[in-house]
Amino acid sequence: MSGFFALATEAAEPGTGLGGPAALRKQLLVEFAEAYPGKALRAGRSRHYELVAAESVVEQFDGKKLRVWSYNGQVPGPILRVRVGEELRVTLRNELPQPTTIHWHGVRVPNAMDGVPGVTQSAIEPGETFEYRFIPKDAGTFWFHPHVRTSEQVERGLYGVLIVEDAQPLPYTRDEVWVLDDWRLGPDGEVDPHFVTRHDLAHDGRWGRNITVNGSSKAELVLHPGERIRLRLVNTSNGRVFRPDFSGLDARIIAVDGMHTRHPIAAEEFNLAPGNRLDLDISIPSGLSSEPVRITDRFTRQAFTLATIRVDESKSVEPPVFEPPANPRVPRWELAPKMPIDVLYALNARRGGPYGIEWTINDRVWGEHEATKLIAGKWTRVRFRNDSPRLHPMHLHGQFFKVIARNSIPVDEPYFRDTVLLSRDESVDVAMVPIDWGRWVMHCHILEHAEAGMMTLVEVEGEGGGKSKGEGTEH
Repeated sequence: MSGFFALATEAAEPGTGLGGPAALRKQLLVEFAEAYPGKALRAGRSRHYELVAAESVVEQFDGKKLRVWSYNGQVPGPILRVRVGEELRVTLRNELPQPTTIHWHGVRVPNAMDGVPGVTQSAIEPGETFEYRFIPKDAGTFWFHPHVRTSEQVERGLYGVLIVEDAQPLPYTRDEVWVLDDWRLGPDGEVDPHFVTRHDLAHDGRWGRNITVNGSSKAELVLHPGERIRLRLVNTSNGRVFRPDFSGLDARIIAVDGMHTRHPIAAEEFNLAPGNRLDLDISIPSGLSSEPVRITDRFTRQAFTLATIRVDESKSVEPPVFEPPANPRVPRWELAPKMPIDVLYALNARRGGPYGIEWTINDRVWGEHEATKLIAGKWTRVRFRNDSPRLHPMHLHGQFFKVIARNSIPVDEPYFRDTVLLSRDESVDVAMVPIDWGRWVMHCHILEHAEAGMMTLVEVEGEGGGKSKGEGTEH
């Protein structure tokens, strides 16, 4: 990792005396060392999947037939699994009536594999195929979805989960995935075809009343005494935020957005915004009540049951004993509040555009911005300032960041993430060390807000504008 650290230490910066910005920036960079991989570790193996994006009829809501757009005829799409360091090859065939792509949400891929038309590739036209090919750098929970007419294509059902397993996975009795979504149906019981409406734009995007976990409105997970499971949650909704309550269970958060926490933390009061993922370590002790444990969502004023966990005492298993996964190298960055703001993103709205409302970043919409230049290997402080009364989960492609302040009050989130939720009139400061070169988009993951302009470009390059021929482009 020494290559990208050298970039930061060589850069000239005002205030190079003891305690000046340059010295502090160097110290913050030292604390970042080996927080996560700089390069993909090649395992020499490859896994190949084929996906077909097409119109289909699937069973949703526990028995109801629903016309959707899907990958391989199922919603959620198939779970793709690969070990860290293995090459992943995914061939996508587009049988939709619209162009499409696949964006690998949260995965640090070579720039050309990021799936953003007009930035990293051309859209895949109906009848065409495209092969995505990369070696994941990070083990964790990720997902994939289109980046063309995203608010419509995701709402119609085009999304799936990518699990990048550790080279030596821990011996959980089970590895479970819960894909959370909400659906807005029309009077005919089919997906409401009115997308990007003025109402949705003026509010927090498209929210549906039909909540599903893995396509079921009555999801139930049956466990046995002694089991210890890894439960992965993925919020694939267009706009809805979830806050699942796991009280009554021995549950700890071990990863956020695919990245292991510094230490396990209590599974409470976590807002799972669109695009966010959460990994939980859950143990089922002997003697736990056989009464079903209802996992309740508490983000809105009216709580509702997301899913149920039930203990089946007909058999028990020997509890596996091991330390939960953790990343003790997640930096605290206690000096960060002394550093200046390098980049400010002010989030707001204005009248205009094809929908009557445009969501803006620094008073501009997608297509009006010049790319924000970030220097590879340089510790950088970014402020998101929400000047609007609506929610904005801001997502950055190709990089991870760490929240260091909310409303100018320092915080130490013990994990990195790629998506952070801003409440109304809130500011959030994040710190990052860009590693992966190339042109990446940054946008609100309320898909209607992004569609109406709240998206911009970030370009990671070398000091002096040097272009990489390595990490950002290799397969």
